[in-house]
Amino acid sequence: MRIEVCYFCSRPVYPSKGITFVRNDARVFNFCRSKCHKNFKMKRNPRKLGWTKAFRRAHNKELTVDSTLAFAARRNVPVRYNRTLVQETLRAMERVEEIRAKRERRHYVERMRGNKSRERVENRRLVRENQHLLPPEERDAVVEEMEVEEQLQLPAMEQKVVQVVDEEGMEEEATLPMQKQKQKQAMKMKILLGGGVENTDSGA
Repeated sequence: MRIEVCYFCSRPVYPSKGITFVRNDARVFNFCRSKCHKNFKMKRNPRKLGWTKAFRRAHNKELTVDSTLAFAARRNVPVRYNRTLVQETLRAMERVEEIRAKRERRHYVERMRGNKSRERVENRRLVRENQHLLPPEERDAVVEEMEVEEQLQLPAMEQKVVQVVDEEGMEEEATLPMQKQKQKQAMKMKILLGGGVENTDSGA
């Protein structure tokens, strides 16, 4: 039993399900539902529709380069039936699925990292700009809480700034000797009137 893949949204198409379209050049297109078939006939680009796998891969929302994805590739190689081979293949499929699920979860966690802090900053901005919508007795309390949180975050921000300044200072110190060497080399070279360059060290 072969499980096909939808040409438009990359969903699985099980036997006796979906729509099969054969073009004049004998190319076969499998669709999981009429929605994908209609969008294909309207010549829409699946990379620009948010509900397709192509869109999610193009926008780094799913794994695109991973060793577990190679196991799902189609291999049109005839293999003689072997009971032990089938059992090992089934066990390997289960293990690969577990590994792929863990890696997808890790990818999702890394992709969503920092969203809570950005959402908190956006909420504070909305509260600060629309304080007139809050009840009068809650306005001062909200402002005080925001000021306390900002004061608690200031030391961490100052440490980060100091680290960045130190790194920039080290980079400047490293680049100074190179600049001095280049200046010395430029002073040693003398441009001739007729064109060309003369090295003053050789004359001396």
